[in-house]
Amino acid sequence: MARAPALGQGKTRLARDAGRLSALRINRMLQARTMRFARDTRWKTVLVVTPERARGVSLPGVWPRSVRRATQGCGDLGTRLARAMNRVRGAVAVIGTDSPEIGERDIALAFRALGRAPVAIGPARDGGFWILAARRSRDVSRAFEGVRWSSAHTLADVVARLTVDVVRLRTLDDVDTLEDWRAWRARWRQRCAAAKLSERGSIG
Repeated sequence: MARAPALGQGKTRLARDAGRLSALRINRMLQARTMRFARDTRWKTVLVVTPERARGVSLPGVWPRSVRRATQGCGDLGTRLARAMNRVRGAVAVIGTDSPEIGERDIALAFRALGRAPVAIGPARDGGFWILAARRSRDVSRAFEGVRWSSAHTLADVVARLTVDVVRLRTLDDVDTLEDWRAWRARWRQRCAAAKLSERGSIG
């Protein structure tokens, strides 16, 4: 699920502190990173976009041309999520583009978790979720009604409305503010530095 990155569109909290141009650059990076990890031969990837005209937008380096697109349609986020998931027969997972920590392994583990319960959900530290997977879309579509979206209550509202068992995956951070972005960048640099030290140790 993605909104076409454009100057002054989306990432309003990030833009408030980082500026509109920086927010756009970060948004594009987040979406490109998510798309890189969401593409895998083990599942079919569909980019479900908004607004409607985004279906034909060219975004080299952000939205790969090889990935099929569909539009989210109208309505609130819950309506659009349900519509996207109801298009799929069988196991389906929906992810956003706010978490730079998502990798192929996370998505694979979400599908694997459906062997233990009808629904798997990955909590975000801000109270939302970064992935929601289901064996069948009908197990979750009604859970999106009346949810307080983009709030600290989002995950709890969805889980409370589910009538099936749920497996919880690891908790990840979203990037919604400049503070979120700086915190993730610091962690990423630390991991890169640790990986280089480990590599040097192996060579030595």
